[in-house]
Amino acid sequence: MGRASSPAVFLDRDGVIIEDVDLLTHADRIRILPGVAQAIRELKEAGFALLVVSNQPVVARGLIDESGVAALQREVEARLILEGAPALDGFYFCPHHPRATLPAYRQACACRKPRPGLLLRAAAEHGIDLSASFMVGDRPTDLQAGAQAGCRTIWVETGMHLAPPIQSVEPLPPPRPDHVCAGLLQAARWILAQGRS
Repeated sequence: MGRASSPAVFLDRDGVIIEDVDLLTHADRIRILPGVAQAIRELKEAGFALLVVSNQPVVARGLIDESGVAALQREVEARLILEGAPALDGFYFCPHHPRATLPAYRQACACRKPRPGLLLRAAAEHGIDLSASFMVGDRPTDLQAGAQAGCRTIWVETGMHLAPPIQSVEPLPPPRPDHVCAGLLQAARWILAQGRS
């Protein structure tokens, strides 16, 4: 395994990059949130790897298969590029759920946030320095996954930040983000300011 050296910004998808429509299964419901393309561009220009880490219980519920989730992500990325964003560096998702409709996906896995498995896998595959990285999410589970992986965490108020916590095998502590802001562009500006402080 290569030496971990690059910083990354890990991004939740629904509620951070796109509008959270609750169980996205069709491309016509994709809406890129304001400022996202610019935020991604600024972070990429500053040298951050950009990695999406997302729970996708739609698979466990039998609403769409894993290839369908990948196709929706390709559409998200195509729309971001149309808005002037660079390509993202990776997309990692958890298809499992502890109470999945489909038995094959019914498990308490290491990849479903709040567990840090998605971030750890992405970091290993991309040579990421987790201690120099950030996790941006709209739910306590995102923040917990980022903290457990050793990243600084940012809570954005563009998605389900006021919703009840998602189902998790372990109890979630109260969120303690390093920063709270209105959306991804503000998060990006804060991240970039850390390097100058």
